[in-house]
Amino acid sequence: MNSLKTNKNKGNGNSPSQELSQILSYLGVFIILIAIAMLVRSCSYFDAKATFPKPSKIARNADEFIGKSVTIRSRAIQKIGLSSFTVSDARFFNGKPIVVINASGVPFDLPLDRDIKVQVTGEVRNLIIPQIEREFNLNIQDEYYKDYINQPVIIARYLTLAPQTEQITQHPEQYYHHQVAVTGKLENIRSPILLTLDKNQLFGGQDLLVLLKAPPKVTINQGQTISVIGEVRPFVVTEIEREYNFTWDLNVKKELEAEYGNRTVLVAEIVYPTEKF
Repeated sequence: MNSLKTNKNKGNGNSPSQELSQILSYLGVFIILIAIAMLVRSCSYFDAKATFPKPSKIARNADEFIGKSVTIRSRAIQKIGLSSFTVSDARFFNGKPIVVINASGVPFDLPLDRDIKVQVTGEVRNLIIPQIEREFNLNIQDEYYKDYINQPVIIARYLTLAPQTEQITQHPEQYYHHQVAVTGKLENIRSPILLTLDKNQLFGGQDLLVLLKAPPKVTINQGQTISVIGEVRPFVVTEIEREYNFTWDLNVKKELEAEYGNRTVLVAEIVYPTEKF
């Protein structure tokens, strides 16, 4: 892997003290990367892989989920009121939809392209409007929810777009400077902090480059299915280093610029293994 390796000193005429200083600088970078690599391989935070229950499963087995926190990933079907929408995974949308009520305090716009999924994390509750309003400090317009009273809803604390890798790599400008949640097969560990997620062979395109802000608190391995949450942006080394507080050696920056300059990258805040779905 060449992306973060240091180059040998090719210069001539340096004094012994200058050469020693350069060697120590390179050695320091190497030691840091080795430490990060050990953390990537050995740290374990989750006892099991994360799972994403389908909305139809929540609808069919409401008693099993009421009062529990869930994370779902699904296409949004219909907007309801000012801050809610329905989701459904059923074929041709014939299944009973689940209402998602945005209680995150942050406005969330549904994607115009309905092939782009959304990821929602929140608590499953029965839709009893006075109780939901009181407990979550919400103002719900009753007339929009009359068909969903006493049915399971998700009170969402976190919402984000959840595109597929090829949707990002084929149209990256749509996602630049937006938070996304992406799930895919870990194709390649290019360095301790640079990964790629496998493209969907049916759609072509590039693998998605992922830059980790910090070593993951999970064990991740090549070929594993992982979920990544972070910001999509062009790989402009100086901007990323400044905005995310990286401290790269000059030679490392040159290598990154040469190999990845202006390529689309997902700067990851959270990385964790997950089940396929």
